[in-house]
Amino acid sequence: MTARILVLGGGFAGLWSAVGAARALDEFGIGPEAVQVTVVNRDQWHSIRVRNYEPDLNSVRVPLAEVLDPIDVDLVTGEVVGIDFASRQVTYSTGAAHRSISYDRLVFALGSRLVRPDIPGLGEFAFDVDTYDGAAWLNNHIQSLSAQPRSPGQYTALVVGAGLTGIEAATELLGKLRAAGAAAPRVILADHQPRVGSDMGDAACHVIGEALASLGVATRTGVAISAIDRFGATLSTGEKIPAATIVWCAGMRANPLTELFPVRRDRFGRVPVDHFMRVEGMCDTFAAGDAASALVDDRHNSVMSCQHARPMGRFAGHNVVCDLVGKPMLPLRIDWYTTILDLGPWGAVYTEGWDRRVVATGAAAKRTKQLINCERIYPPRSGDRRQILDAAAPVVQTPPPQFRPPE
Repeated sequence: MTARILVLGGGFAGLWSAVGAARALDEFGIGPEAVQVTVVNRDQWHSIRVRNYEPDLNSVRVPLAEVLDPIDVDLVTGEVVGIDFASRQVTYSTGAAHRSISYDRLVFALGSRLVRPDIPGLGEFAFDVDTYDGAAWLNNHIQSLSAQPRSPGQYTALVVGAGLTGIEAATELLGKLRAAGAAAPRVILADHQPRVGSDMGDAACHVIGEALASLGVATRTGVAISAIDRFGATLSTGEKIPAATIVWCAGMRANPLTELFPVRRDRFGRVPVDHFMRVEGMCDTFAAGDAASALVDDRHNSVMSCQHARPMGRFAGHNVVCDLVGKPMLPLRIDWYTTILDLGPWGAVYTEGWDRRVVATGAAAKRTKQLINCERIYPPRSGDRRQILDAAAPVVQTPPPQFRPPE
């Protein structure tokens, strides 16, 4: 009887979990007739989500079949809606129909979602770059602005949330608005924290501030959004900002299906996993990526980014096979941490370490950002089975050579 390893999600953690499992089965000489790897994903795409703020979205999605078919991994398209851990059954929706699929081992990698608080008008009038569809809707909206009736905020964009995603969205919006016909576009970046990029450290915040000032991006800090309508937004200070384009980038949370797990979740809704990516206190169940919290070294938990999702996926995929067939599992450990933030036409800022030491800025950092976003985080697209499997080896990639931390 064929055993099944079921991977939920086709993002950075899910894709690499599936490929990692296929690689381990190949290494152990186990064919798909004995163990089948199956991915359940809401659509047929592996989305390079971190590029959704860009003006050109043509290359930000990879067909999952392009990667999975050559390595004999099945793809089921549907939205996961339920998990029965006792009977090892997952329920997924394909439109009006609900179907179930059984598993012997599970990897939960359904990622995270943008937090959308109960603010009047947020659902009706705000855009986001959380998904490909959301990003495409935003870009299409901006392109249509010139055909709209003239209004005070016609070419004004308000970005809410001055974390990494919000900063990257804001620094690209001026160019998007100019390309749509704006002679004098205006972009405002707002956040409830007292400064933009508050998690980036003093040195990086100084660089970000310099870049925003150079580009002409205005800021509103220490404020919240009280209401949104078709004409703009009202801040908690009472200020009304006329804006035809409002982009919500304020906060992320793990997929709500983590609430089904009989474990204590963290403040982001993530389930705890051990060094093998196995959900703590649960047999047969692994998790990786934004939906999981792992201690990556002796002190720091994983962050919700592809930097950690990809290696978490590789190790989850390898270890779920080892758990199934009785082989020793491999612990994940990541002893370095970097952050690279795109700052639009100004360039980028690159930091090393958990204390965010700035090691490169401007054009040099931008080149590395493009290397990472456009090449490094993509799966092999050659269709070559061996190349795809080799890319999922359970190892942790080092930073780009020019910015490698000292030994």
